[in-house]
This record gives sequence, C-alpha cells and structure tokens, in this order.
Amino acid sequence: MKRREFITLLGGTAAWPLAAHAQQQGERMRRIGVLAGGAIESAADTQERNAAFAQTLQQLGWTNGDNVRIDYRYGLGNAANVRKYAAELVSLAPDVILASGASVLAPLLQATRTLPIVFVAVVDPVGAGFVESMAQPGGNATGFIQFEYSLSGKWLELLKAIAPGVTRAAVLRDPVITAGVSQFAVIQSVASSIGLDVRPVNLRDVGEIERVVTSFAQSPNGGLVVTASALSLVHSALILTLAARHKLPAVYPRRSLVLAGGLISYGYDAVDQVRLAAGYVDRILKGEKPADLPVQAPTRYELVINLKTAKALGLEVPPMLLARADEMIE
Repeated sequence: MKRREFITLLGGTAAWPLAAHAQQQGERMRRIGVLAGGAIESAADTQERNAAFAQTLQQLGWTNGDNVRIDYRYGLGNAANVRKYAAELVSLAPDVILASGASVLAPLLQATRTLPIVFVAVVDPVGAGFVESMAQPGGNATGFIQFEYSLSGKWLELLKAIAPGVTRAAVLRDPVITAGVSQFAVIQSVASSIGLDVRPVNLRDVGEIERVVTSFAQSPNGGLVVTASALSLVHSALILTLAARHKLPAVYPRRSLVLAGGLISYGYDAVDQVRLAAGYVDRILKGEKPADLPVQAPTRYELVINLKTAKALGLEVPPMLLARADEMIE
C-alpha cells in the first residue's frame, strides 16, 4: 500500500475533532499522544488497533473528542519521521503517550524523561535500557513486551513441524540491537536438538538480504525464521517476495505477515496488547505513575497458518498444527 493511500484511509483516525463538552462541564480536556514507528503492514491492521484502543478507553470513561483528545502520528518506517513526530508529540505536552515499538520508544525517551509513556510491541526494554526492571520500571515509561526470549526457539520448532524436510534455516535478525542478538542465541540453543543448522542473516541492508537469502536458497532443504524487530517490518515485502520466489518455508513473528502471504506465524496478539495498554493509560490519567506499573508479558499468543501458501510450497500441514491454529488463511 502506498503511503498516500494509507494516510487517506486513516484520515478518520489521524486528526480527531475536539468537542466542547469537557470545557462546558468545567473539566480539563486530557490529551493522549500515539506514535507508531515501524513500517505499517496494512491500514486495516492499524485501524483495528486504533479502534480497540479508543473503544477500551471509552469503556473506562474516556471518550475521544469529549473528555480526551487523541493525537496520532505514524513514522511509516522512516527514522527521521519518527524523531520528528516524537519531538512534535512531546511539544504538545500530552498527559500520556502510547508508543508502539522500540524504534519509537527510544527517541521519545530522548525527547522526554518526564511525560508518562506506555509502550507496546517492545522486545527487551530492560536490555535496551528503557526501564530498570520488569517489576519496577523506575522511570517515566512502562508497558507490554512482545514476548520472552524463550519464544524464539518455538519459531524454529514450528518451521520443522510444518516443513519436516527442512535441515537448514536462515535466521533474519537485526544484529545491532540486544533483542536481535538474544533471539538468535535462543534459536541456536534449540537448533541441534531438532536437527537444524542455522545461520544469521543481517537485516541492515536490502542488498545484503537479497544476496544472502538468494545464495542460501541455492542449496536444498532450506527455510527461514524471521525474528521480531522494526527492520523485519521495514523489509517485510522483500522478505515475503524472496520466500515465495525461492519456495522457502518461513516462520514469522506477526500475524499481519501471514495475511500478506507468509506461511506461518506465532506471536503476541497485537490488538489484545493495545487494549491492555489502554488500561495503563487510564490508570496514569487517574494519577498513577509509570514507575509503579510493572512491565508485563503478553497474555495471549496466536498461531496463524496460510493454507494457500502451504499448498504453493507443496506442504501438507500436520493435523496437530491445524488443531492448534487460532486462524487459518484459505
């Protein structure tokens, strides 16, 4: 989807009109900033998350345009845009900011150490230095992680389960961030026990991704594991194209990538996490401090399988996986 089309489709959520109800009742209009920084998988996904966030807030007594105003900004995978919008939202002095992903949390924390921030979709906030600990964040940010590192090993197990003939796996990861190194370390620790050789593929450069994956695909029995990072979303279209072109079974960390044609994903429920984040936003608006709200792991994970892609790859999905799947794309 082109950037212009995306912004047009989101027009209803990007700028919300203010109502005079709060002022008429003598109450202060509260303000929430929302910053999403990664490449957007689809406008529909983003609208679903925005709707869940606004709906949960309304259930908690905060109606957008009535007693609260929500300002949305989208980085669309552009680091310069993320920095610009982080500074812009901070300048608006909102009561709380919702940050989606580590790529936006870092610049927000550079821009403010006082405004409360609730984050979602962050892999390792402690390792990245965003919070002091999971139980006691200690600063102005708290929120919800994508998963615990042990989940990374399950991606490799799923690859072997859905494509038993695979003996080699290329692991696409961001080597610069702590999460990229740690996810690969867990995958390595599991590999030998299920009979797979793994090698890392760095996600920093488009040319390198295409060259290394194309070279990897020249030998038989290969598959891909795409780890969680902002770059895996930025380069998702290329990764999906390469997997299809070279007929490589691939496991992804997010449902949206399976909806876009990927084979299988296992990861946190992004909509559920946004609802939980709305609960933290409510508590902060009512006076609680981020430092006192523990960082939490997801409460739900979802397994999604694209049966059409499996058929194109000549794979018969095992009944065990079909029974476990939360969603199947026909």
